[in-house]
This record gives sequence, structure tokens and C-alpha cells, in this order.
Amino acid sequence: MQQTTVRQASGRRPTTRRRFLTTTLSSTLGAGLGAAALTACAADDSAAGTPVAHSTPGSARPAAAPTIQPPVANGKEALQRLVEGNQRFVANRSEEVDEGEERRVAVSKGQHPFATVLGCVDSRVPIELVFDQGLGDLVVVRSAGEVLDHSVTASLEFGVAELGTPLLMVLGHQRCGALTATIKALDAQRTEAEAGEIGYLVDALAPAVRQVKGKSGDRLDNAVHANVDLVLAQLRKSTVLGPLEKSGKVRLVGAYYELDTGKVTLNPS
Repeated sequence: MQQTTVRQASGRRPTTRRRFLTTTLSSTLGAGLGAAALTACAADDSAAGTPVAHSTPGSARPAAAPTIQPPVANGKEALQRLVEGNQRFVANRSEEVDEGEERRVAVSKGQHPFATVLGCVDSRVPIELVFDQGLGDLVVVRSAGEVLDHSVTASLEFGVAELGTPLLMVLGHQRCGALTATIKALDAQRTEAEAGEIGYLVDALAPAVRQVKGKSGDRLDNAVHANVDLVLAQLRKSTVLGPLEKSGKVRLVGAYYELDTGKVTLNPS
């Protein structure tokens, strides 16, 4: 597997999609549509993975060539790559991940992701952004509260067994709405069924809430961590994932995402 990230020339901040939009708008208002068009063309070329020559009067300095990341050899290396990506995200120095036309065409021929991540459906936890990864890097499966069912478990098994990712991470997060709703339902001792299939989520998450009852610390945070551990325990019972972990072909880890800081911390093994 080859992963490509584009780094700008020394001294230049990487152009993010959001910064590109604001830069283009500023150019349009201050220098007319012609300057904005040039800015847009340069940014598009950079995002597509094509080195862009940035010139000033009397000098010309090409952008740094794309850096090719080597394939990961095992779960430890895959986890380290996620950790480093999250550190960039937290420090607001995310790389210009290669998600342009060349990368899109490359991954259309085949995929070689290096990690599978099960996360929550919460819109504030976009997995690829949290770990600063691009097209074809991660297998991402999401369900409310990381709840497992046949489809979710099968999808995780596919990422590990069929696509060969040596790492499977279960990622809980701060102020999880699904677990908050479960706590409220249990506290109210509701006996009536929730609308639609939401009751299924409450039933699935209830063991984590009950497990932390009476423990010191924040009740919701405790439940989030307990739920991650329970999900991992369920996954280890999989006839696909369990043997692969025992043989050392895949590593299973739990983690916690802080909405306030953007930081991911690993659960104790």
C-alpha cells in the first residue's frame, strides 16, 4: 500500500479546503475575478497531488514533492500512524492529505486501508478528519454508541479479514448522545418501548450504564469507557476476529475522543 500526502514548500502553511475557500473569497473581493481564478487553479492542482510552482518576482521555488508513506507492517505501526495523525489534528497542523484526482483514480483500482475504525454516528466525530487520513486509508464503520448488530460486526470482519487491516479500533467519545439517552431511560425506569428501533439501542447500551452504577467520577464518561470495553469483548467472540487477534494478525484497541480538545486517548489494554 502506498499513501500519498502533499506537503507544501518550507515556510508555507498547508492549504486546507476551508482555508482555500476563504483565500479565494478574499482574492475575489480585493483583486478581482482574475486573481481569484489563478488562486483557485493553484489550489486545485495542489489538492490533486500535483506539485505547484509558487513564484515571486525574480525567483521560482517549486513546492515540495509528495511524500510516500510506506505500508504498515503490523497493528502497532497502524496504531502509531493513527496516533500521529490525531496529534496533527489536535495541533491544527493537519497535512494536505491526497484526496485529489490522481488519488481518487488510484484507489478506484483497489483499496489497501491500514486500519478499521468503529465509531459513533455523532456528526462531531468525523473519523478520517480526527486521524488526519485521506482517501483509501481507513475502513470506517459507524453506529450510534458503537452498538453492534450483524451488519456492523460483519462490516468490521470484512475490513480486517478481507481488506487485511492489522488494526481494529473501537472509538467512543465524550458526551455520547446515545449513552445519555440510555441513562435517562434507565433512570426514568421506562417500560414503554421507544419509537422505531431506538429501543434497540437503549437495550444494547444498558449493560454499560449498569456496570458503572455507583462508581466515582463522571457517570457518562464512565459509561462510554465501559461500553467500548464491552464492545471489544463482543468482537473478540467473533469466529473471524477472535482467532485473528490470537494469531497476532490483528490488534484490537479501544479509544476515547474528547470533543473539547480533539484528542484521542487509548483505553488501558
